[in-house]
Amino acid sequence: MSSLLDLVGNTPLVELRKINPNPRVTIFGKLEGNNPGGSVKDRAAHSMIKGALERGEIRPGMKLIEATSGNTGIALAMIARLFDLDIELIMPQNSTRERVLTMEAYGATVVLAETMEGARDLADEKAAAGGYFMLNQFANDDNWKAHYRNTGPEIYRDTDQKVTHFVSSMGTTGTIMGVSRYLKEQDPGIQIVGCQPTDGSSIPGIRKWPQEYLPKIFDRERVDRVMEVTQDNAVLTTRRLAREEAIFAGMSSGGAAWAALELAKELDEGIIVFIVCDRGDRYLSTDLFG
Repeated sequence: MSSLLDLVGNTPLVELRKINPNPRVTIFGKLEGNNPGGSVKDRAAHSMIKGALERGEIRPGMKLIEATSGNTGIALAMIARLFDLDIELIMPQNSTRERVLTMEAYGATVVLAETMEGARDLADEKAAAGGYFMLNQFANDDNWKAHYRNTGPEIYRDTDQKVTHFVSSMGTTGTIMGVSRYLKEQDPGIQIVGCQPTDGSSIPGIRKWPQEYLPKIFDRERVDRVMEVTQDNAVLTTRRLAREEAIFAGMSSGGAAWAALELAKELDEGIIVFIVCDRGDRYLSTDLFG
């Protein structure tokens, strides 16, 4: 009999059959919304909490604390509950109501800050004052190791070792760092493509961090190419995924899909895999699908 944790990972690949601009290129989306918590962040959340417990870093009476824009918080709230751990999550105030309510449903305490950078600063302050253990997804090697151990091998296996390009949004950068390490070990020729928002664009889950907030786990040399995505292109492609491919996802997935589609136009042949980070039902209170 499976526990909930056994259901994290082994998410399916689905081929884009209607919006792919190049018939000589195959494009797969990896449906991370199929994880039990509904996003790719289930992988990192499980890895970070399990690693901290095994190392004895979480002591009795400690409360977990983390800054999050949404999906990591939901995943942490779910997995913390399985380990009987209390958790406080600090989010930017523009987070969708669905995300806040989901975290609270798992029993988490949610605190809102003005911005994501402000949320990170507040989490640092509270952790420094004592009584909390901060997982710090931005500097925690257990974040990227989850994708090195599982996401990368799944992609390589499920494409029959034929993947040529991997495309991922970049937020904490855990997904792209772990998958890059694994795929490059199998074939250095596999191209790793990261997505960032253009200046002035706001795309939840994709960030262009100021230098002082750049995730410590990020290594620019592990990304072959960075493609900048406009907010409009991310929104339009998210809608196209839903209405033409019946893939219901959030805006960061639309951004990664846009990059995959643009990349396909440049290639003579290849197999592109991009990450569909989560499910679209977390954004129904916004105008994303309006």
